[in-house]
Amino acid sequence: EVQLVESGGGSVQAGESLRLSCVASGFTFSAYSMSWFRQTPGQGLEWVAEIHFDNVRTFYEDSVKGRFIISRDNAKNTLYLQMDSLQPDDTGRYYCATSFRAPDCRLSGAWCYPGQGTQVTVSS
Repeated sequence: EVQLVESGGGSVQAGESLRLSCVASGFTFSAYSMSWFRQTPGQGLEWVAEIHFDNVRTFYEDSVKGRFIISRDNAKNTLYLQMDSLQPDDTGRYYCATSFRAPDCRLSGAWCYPGQGTQVTVSS
């Protein structure tokens, strides 16, 4: 069974930082690309960032470029999202996702995100 357990969320003021973590199990973590998504108030699930299995190539949604950094530690089966200069528009529930095609997994496009997410609230 694929499990992705997110943590690290919280309530912060604008301009502050948070570091999210996601511990993976049930598949070969190092062989698959990973992403972060967020569910924002009044909107659907939004892709935020992606890191390829090669741990080199990364991609970001335009609004977080220069503020967020996605990384992974394949030895620890853990995905991270360092979020700096947080803004109120970053408020939402953050989920990590894998490109591994797990059966019966909740999907956003080709991404499987089975976890509960972690809440990030940024106040101005």
